[in-house]
Amino acid sequence: MKAILYIGHGTRSKKGAVEIRAFIERVRARIDVPIQELSFLELTEPLIEEGFEKCVQQGATQIDVVPLFLLAAGHIKRDIPEALSPLIAKYPTIPVEIKNPFGVQEVILDGVAELIRDSAGEVDRADRLLIVGVGSSDPDVHVNFGKIADGIEERLGPERVSVCYFAATEPRLNEGLETISEGAEGRVIVVPYMLFTGLLLAELYKIVRSRQKEGQSILCTPALSNHTVIEDIVIERANGE
Repeated sequence: MKAILYIGHGTRSKKGAVEIRAFIERVRARIDVPIQELSFLELTEPLIEEGFEKCVQQGATQIDVVPLFLLAAGHIKRDIPEALSPLIAKYPTIPVEIKNPFGVQEVILDGVAELIRDSAGEVDRADRLLIVGVGSSDPDVHVNFGKIADGIEERLGPERVSVCYFAATEPRLNEGLETISEGAEGRVIVVPYMLFTGLLLAELYKIVRSRQKEGQSILCTPALSNHTVIEDIVIERANGE
C-alpha cells in the first residue's frame, strides 16, 4: 500500500504551523492515496522519524517522500537524506523514493507574477521588485535566484529586480532594502520567496510596515503557498509526475 510522507522545514510560528497543516489538508483531499502523513525536519512535531513510523504502522509497503521545499540546498541534499537513512535501513523491504524539490519552474514564476499583481495591482515600469530568500551557503541558490529574478522581470517589466537574503549569504536583507530603495521613483515591491508564513516573514512584514510609516511607497506580497500553483505542484509530486 502506497504512502506519502510530506516533509516541511518546521517553524516556531504557531500561525505558520497552522497554515502548513491546512495546506496539506487541501492537498490530501485531492489525492487518492490511503496513507498521507505530514512531518517536519525540525522545530515542529511530528518530526520525520515519527511521520515515517506512522506510515509503516498503517501498512505502508511503499513510501514516497515529498519535500515541501522550493529549492535544492543543504536541507534537501544533506539533512533530509540523513534523517531518512536509518529509517530506510530499519525497513529494508519498504521502497522509499524521495521526490525533488519544486525547483525553478515556469509555472511557479507565472504564479509568483500573478501573486504580485494580486497584491500590488499592475506593475509599472518605475516600480522595483526585491525578492527575499531565506539564504543558504549552497552556490546553487544564487544561480537559481538569478533565474527567478530574470523570470519575474520578463513577466512584469519593472525598472529593476534584485535579490537579497535573510541569512547565510550576501546581500542581506537590510542591504537589499537600502539598495533597491535608493533613488526609487515608483513603488518598492518586496517578494518573500518562501512557502509559508513564519517568524522570518513576520519580521519582514514588520520592517515593511515601519518603512511605510516613514513615508516610503513599499509593500510586501504574501507567502507563495497563497497561490494554487504550489498546491498543484505538490499534488504532481505526490502522484509521481
